[in-house]
Amino acid sequence: MEMNEGAAAAGDNVLDFSRLSLEAFGVDTISDKRKRDTKQLYLNYNRLTSLPSAVGLFCNLEFLDISNNGLSAICEGITQLSRLKILIAKNNRLDEFSLPKEFGSLQLEVLNFSGNRFEEIPLQCMKLLCLQSLSVGGNRLKSIPAEIENLTSLELLYLGGNLITAIPPEVANLPYLSYLVLCDNRIQSVPPQLTRLHSLRSLSLHNNLLTYLPREILSLVHLQELSLRGNPLVVRFVKEMTYDPPSLLELAGRTIKSRNIPYYPRDLPSNLLHYLDLASKCPNPKCAGVYFDSCVRHIKFVDFCGKYRLPLMHYLCSPECTSPCNSNPQSDADSEDESSVPAYRLQRVLLG
Repeated sequence: MEMNEGAAAAGDNVLDFSRLSLEAFGVDTISDKRKRDTKQLYLNYNRLTSLPSAVGLFCNLEFLDISNNGLSAICEGITQLSRLKILIAKNNRLDEFSLPKEFGSLQLEVLNFSGNRFEEIPLQCMKLLCLQSLSVGGNRLKSIPAEIENLTSLELLYLGGNLITAIPPEVANLPYLSYLVLCDNRIQSVPPQLTRLHSLRSLSLHNNLLTYLPREILSLVHLQELSLRGNPLVVRFVKEMTYDPPSLLELAGRTIKSRNIPYYPRDLPSNLLHYLDLASKCPNPKCAGVYFDSCVRHIKFVDFCGKYRLPLMHYLCSPECTSPCNSNPQSDADSEDESSVPAYRLQRVLLG
């Protein structure tokens, strides 16, 4: 699932200074020609606390591994590496104040900051428009910035092992995202907007605080892996339907929409026209009703990929309205109630 982060190869274009217990990186003994020719530089598994600006002299560098050191800052010199594609800086002491201001000007495709001390993803990273793989797992992140939507080339997003409590809907604006790893966090719900991730193949949500999934997740037709183990997913139908009586405005809006009463811009103020455009159709195929703000939140188990029964949240227009909520309309007769859902089938969902 992880993208290739590069590998050392024999030849003059590789400099390997890894595992030498270096406390400083001197470049004085390296010829100018060697600096120009070097495309891969390995400084991992040393004792470096800072990266000298002289690293910018490796003008054709494409791969840099500075992981497993004691780095607390990345020097300004790195911004001179206009050809750098892959930066591995995992297992250091970096935080959101460790990056140079112009870090976002790099043309990085792979960035790994896992195992550091980030409490938030630096905004400089949200300017890396060529980025295809971003790993910031095992940090102290509490949220995902809305600016994540700027990374439109992103294919892998690894944020497992943090303190994240919510998934912003902006994640759904990543058209090429194939692997989304959010395991081992504190996430309580999944936004229905994620169904816009048409390229998504793997979704890791294990070890969170999920109690249900949005029914829209059934639209992820290319999803091959769904990991949910370690979540308090509901194992019984929810009997209590929470419902706030509709306002007079909503009752009037429901009447207009359900009875197809014609109206025109000249007839109504702009705010009412906008309100009527927000009507949501009841998912029950036997119901022609609509709702606006007042709806019944209900959870039912639904067949998923012919293998699992998932607890999905869906919305009804009133307590009297019932919906089969099946992923396949031909399976209405096979719908199972709470007493007939085998425990082993639910366990397969939880184990992902």
